Amino acid sequence: MVARIAARAAKEALAESTDTSAASAQLAAPQASATVARGSARLGLTVELPYPADLALASRGVQHYVSERVAHLTGMRVTEVTLAIERLVPADGSERRRVQ
Repeated sequence: MVARIAARAAKEALAESTDTSAASAQLAAPQASATVARGSARLGLTVELPYPADLALASRGVQHYVSERVAHLTGMRVTEVTLAIERLVPADGSERRRVQ
């Protein structure tokens, strides 16, 4: 249940940080895992991010939003949010290939 809340929160965070709905529509749904013990949770997220983007800023934003949202909805203390970026998705929706 905590993992589902975290995945939904990550989706919300990405929708807020993405400039256009077309760009956010291209992103796959975030995947989440959770380890819960003694009233606290450690979360793992796998996401796609729009490109170009400031990856450090976007990552911190997602981590912070998910941590706050999960803590608010579950009443648990979130001790860690690990983020893995699965893929960068061009914001204009095109797949650009390099010419060699």
